[in-house]
Amino acid sequence: MEQKNTEELLKEKLRKKGLKVTHQRILVLSVLEQNDGRHMTAEDVYELVSADYPDIGLATVYRTLQLLWDMQLVDRLNLDDGCVRYEIGHLLKGDTRHNHHHLICRACNKVIPFGDDLLDDLEHHIEDATGFHVLDHELKFYGLCRECMTKQN
Repeated sequence: MEQKNTEELLKEKLRKKGLKVTHQRILVLSVLEQNDGRHMTAEDVYELVSADYPDIGLATVYRTLQLLWDMQLVDRLNLDDGCVRYEIGHLLKGDTRHNHHHLICRACNKVIPFGDDLLDDLEHHIEDATGFHVLDHELKFYGLCRECMTKQN
C-alpha cells in the first residue's frame, strides 16, 4: 500500500474512534504499520519516529501507544522478556477475528507469529458452560524453533 493511502486510512480510523488526528499519532501508527510483524517496544517506536520528528519525546510515544491501545488501534503483548511490545492492531488491519498467536523459542528468543486460530470450539464451550462471552484471547507457545531444533540434533 502506498504511503499516502496508509496515512489516509490511519486518519480515518482515528476519526472513527473519536480521536483527534495529530502528527504524533499518525507517526506512531505509521511506524507500526511499516514494521508489521515486528513486535516493537516503545523505545523501538521512539527511535524510528524521532529520526523523522526529533521534537517528539519518549513520554509522548508512551502516552500515544497507551491511547492507541485503549482505542484498540494497536495490540500490546508481553513476551515474558520484561518488555511490553506493540504491533499494529488487528482491528486496524480490518481483521475482526482474534489476534494471531506467538511461538517463542526458548533457545534463541525468536518470536514467530502464528495466524491459525483453532480455539473457536473452546470459546463456544466456555460461553455455553459459563455464560462468559470471549471477546479475544492471547496464546503463547514456548519451545524450540526449527533452526534451534536442527542445531540440537
